[in-house]
Amino acid sequence: MSHADVAPDALLRVESLHKSYGKGPKILKDVNLEFAKGEFVVILGLSGAGKSTFLRCINRLVDPSAGRVLVPQSLMRHDGESALVDVASMHERELRLWRRKVGMIFQQFNLVKRLSVLQNVLSGSLGYQPAFRSMLRQFSQADKDRALRNLERVGLLEQAYQRADTLSGGQQQRVAIARALMQEPAVILADEPVASLDPRLSVTILDILKRIAEEDGITVLVSLHVLELARRYATRLVGFQGGQVVFDGGPAELTEEAVERIYQLSYADVALVV
Repeated sequence: MSHADVAPDALLRVESLHKSYGKGPKILKDVNLEFAKGEFVVILGLSGAGKSTFLRCINRLVDPSAGRVLVPQSLMRHDGESALVDVASMHERELRLWRRKVGMIFQQFNLVKRLSVLQNVLSGSLGYQPAFRSMLRQFSQADKDRALRNLERVGLLEQAYQRADTLSGGQQQRVAIARALMQEPAVILADEPVASLDPRLSVTILDILKRIAEEDGITVLVSLHVLELARRYATRLVGFQGGQVVFDGGPAELTEEAVERIYQLSYADVALVV
């Protein structure tokens, strides 16, 4: 496993990241980014720009073709060194330890609809359970208490014992956030988490994610397609175009020129496609 010197405040460092499938075009091209603890980073770009692939490379749901995704070894082991280790070269056990520190939130919620809300949230702790408990879905009272606290944080304590499929879309996404919190994550990756929600519910979800980042010091990387929401919530914005990073800065720096560079359209036309 490759190691690197750790930057003082780096939680995640991406170096020369490339991704292509077979002989097809590159989805990601020489991406270099670094993220600090507690940042709320919005990823912008058209469909196909590389946003989802980039997020999935971070916890190796997708294997990079080249480059490194570096994270502190101490995140996986309490007695770990402060050196950074490359996710792309982790063996199975180390990768499993890293993945339980990365909460994933998807557009379609990915809940088990026939299970209760509480059972769905508890599944976020499976990476910390012994194998026999994971297979039988046995959870301690301490785990159940923690799951209820996380449901309270997202405003769903009263729905704990309902079936997941009785909830609205916005409520299901809040269950997904509570499930991610059960992992005690260092990073949350949210891939278009409000794309299927109306504007009012989108604000509710992003309010929760922003509060979690601030209160828990979790680094949140979220891909969004609404510029107004991106400017409102991001501490930092990263724009992808054709698999490359073409913008990296604060909300005040996201000028009309920068938007046109990300979307390859005039500023007036961007609202028609995002």
